[in-house]
Amino acid sequence: MPDAVEEYAAAHTSPAAAHLQALETETHEMLESPQMLTGQVEGRFLEFLVFLARPRLALEIGTYSGYSALSMAQTLPDDGRIITCELDDERADVAERHIAAAGESERVKVRRGPALQTVQGLDGPFDLVFIDADKAGYHDYYEAVLPKLSERGLIVVDNVLWSGRVAEPPSDDDEDSTCALRAFNDHVAADERVVNVMLTVRDGVTLVRRR
Repeated sequence: MPDAVEEYAAAHTSPAAAHLQALETETHEMLESPQMLTGQVEGRFLEFLVFLARPRLALEIGTYSGYSALSMAQTLPDDGRIITCELDDERADVAERHIAAAGESERVKVRRGPALQTVQGLDGPFDLVFIDADKAGYHDYYEAVLPKLSERGLIVVDNVLWSGRVAEPPSDDDEDSTCALRAFNDHVAADERVVNVMLTVRDGVTLVRRR
């Protein structure tokens, strides 16, 4: 989206809570790749999905600094909880500190280490899964969580448009993430087990449910 449209959308979206604004500021000041932050508009979008789905168990693959997990926690049911997976210790430290500051340590748990190992150790069922980690791993994450999805469960996948590069003709110069996302998008679109919709929210978000 053009910057002016992004700014307009943000200006017409309910502002983030104070603890999320503080987390966004620290992320930009302290962590590498702050563009990975979910941000206000997509954070509110995830919050709405949780409000509608009312998950008892939500799984996030790719915590980063914890913005998306804390956004989802805002409308989590009283008996709901979020497990969020992060490989990088520095990012996990930041996320855990802000989760504690927001008073969500009992409902939002950070699991460190490779996400696939974490998923393999969880029984589910998952009512909502948010995938936003290394793009080369998307296919494996999707296949790992789909059998553990609840009957009305929802998979939410971030960055599926990859700044529009996935829609360009394939080239020998394509980076690995572009190739991986293009292949992942084709896989989901052809998967007869599911129904999906790709949205142009921020960098592209795909919603997936069982057929």
